[in-house]
Amino acid sequence: MLAAACGGKRVAPAPPASPAPPPAVIALLPDPETDVTGKIRVSNEFGGLMVETPRAATTVTAHAAPGPLKTMTAEEVTQMFGAALAALPPAPQHFTLYFKFDADALTDESSGKIPEVLAAVKRLAVPEVVVIGHTDTMGDRRANYALGMKRAKAVQSVLLAAGIGPELIQVASHGEADLLIKTRDNTPEPRNRRVEISVR
Repeated sequence: MLAAACGGKRVAPAPPASPAPPPAVIALLPDPETDVTGKIRVSNEFGGLMVETPRAATTVTAHAAPGPLKTMTAEEVTQMFGAALAALPPAPQHFTLYFKFDADALTDESSGKIPEVLAAVKRLAVPEVVVIGHTDTMGDRRANYALGMKRAKAVQSVLLAAGIGPELIQVASHGEADLLIKTRDNTPEPRNRRVEISVR
């Protein structure tokens, strides 16, 4: 070669070009817990598009804009993403227990739901349980915060007695600050006198 003859040096061959990354399929799937579908924007240097409908999918490559959109069937979603979806942790389970007026004692109906709550917790190898106490707007706001905490701790005691480790349970109170049924101050509302439990 000319360069070798003139300078006594060999010219190294150019390194091989890196292979282009394979196309990526991006699909918008409903939230498994709520069945609600949000929306996403998929873009690269060549363009972009909005994805807003359940199971809509686009293919993205390194040399072209995303698109066009295609709606995948449930079978196609399972075939392409089944292994990844199966590896996700189970969706949280939610329970609401109601309390008697100005007390940390459950109503009779809610007492009957305790076995269902315990079964959900014990199905998981390492559960995380969040217990949040609430009140209606009767009385003083600070007193209601304390009552909400008493209600949360009453449920925590039931979980502890069933053998659930204390490190697995978080308790908190929202008092009257997070009403399920919006009311004026000093309004009795049984549906606001509750504890909400999330198990995941």
